[in-house]
Amino acid sequence: MPQANRLTIGIMAVMAEDERRRISERTRAALAAAKRRGVKLGGDRGARLTAKQRALGTAARQEQARKRALDLAPTIKELQASGCTSLRAIAAALDERGIPAAQGRQWSPTQVMRLLEIIASPFVGSAASAAA
Repeated sequence: MPQANRLTIGIMAVMAEDERRRISERTRAALAAAKRRGVKLGGDRGARLTAKQRALGTAARQEQARKRALDLAPTIKELQASGCTSLRAIAAALDERGIPAAQGRQWSPTQVMRLLEIIASPFVGSAASAAA
């Protein structure tokens, strides 16, 4: 605003301060109303995972990683046979083929290293034979 002067900027600041105050009041009123309705507010709802639940979650994630490794094993072997021997080269080749990493992002050498470790794991071979 090239025509803004000290008075205009002062009025705009007062208006912004008034709007901030009104937003604060509306937020407080809405939270109080929610609290009266019995809504639990805040992020920590008191739910704590037991050691058994954490172990089950870890096992589920590991199984998911094993299945993904089994799906990608033929592609990795093909890439290695075609000359992609470094972790970085394999990561780049997977990206070029449009194969997303676990979180849907690009592959990193560390992710490839962990994938190769899972493929080399004796559990993957036994899971493959059990599934067949």
